[in-house]
Amino acid sequence: MATGWAGDGAVQDQIDATVKDAVERAKSQLASGPGLTHCAHCGTEIPEARRKALPSVRLCVACQEAEDKENAAVSGYNRRGSKDSQLR
Repeated sequence: MATGWAGDGAVQDQIDATVKDAVERAKSQLASGPGLTHCAHCGTEIPEARRKALPSVRLCVACQEAEDKENAAVSGYNRRGSKDSQLR
């Protein structure tokens, strides 16, 4: 059977590469170094449970959510998945 230009596992390879890139990008955005006991933005105390879960944490939950929202707004990734938006 003719498969065209793509090999048998080409689609899965592309999906795997996309996931790997996303994981690497997320890892690169994690804070490194010693964590803080108080938020770097607002000065609120960071709960001990959060500091244990994320040893290099620098922001409280509220400030982290605000920063994540701001960063998501400028994301250049196509999350719609429609063919038309991918062709542009």
